[in-house]
Amino acid sequence: MKALNASELMAMATASHATSKCATCNALMRPGWESVPGSFPLKSLRLLGTLRSEDAPEIWEEYHPHGTHSWSPDAPIAIGFYPYNRCDVYECIDCSRKYLRYGEYGGYYIDERIRPLNFKLIVQI
Repeated sequence: MKALNASELMAMATASHATSKCATCNALMRPGWESVPGSFPLKSLRLLGTLRSEDAPEIWEEYHPHGTHSWSPDAPIAIGFYPYNRCDVYECIDCSRKYLRYGEYGGYYIDERIRPLNFKLIVQI
């Protein structure tokens, strides 16, 4: 899987911003993190790369300098911080809109979470 850096992510986000919504991925068009709807066909997303780094230390700290929280629609996308350091980048096979996706592991379940990739929210620290 291709490891993505900040400039590659920004380029993908900028290109994604230019695409319009489509019937295939419209259910995913929420500004913040959401659980992937159970009825959503995951085959309609293509994996582009990852923000995970196997060599990086485990970081569970989140980055919210302006009082946002994980579920905030305007929460910053900070690559070195959780959950972005656990994300893969996908695109809709029909419209090429880009999404961030990771698995939240809690006890007996895995919650697949997804968020549109918005270039306005990417911060480089």
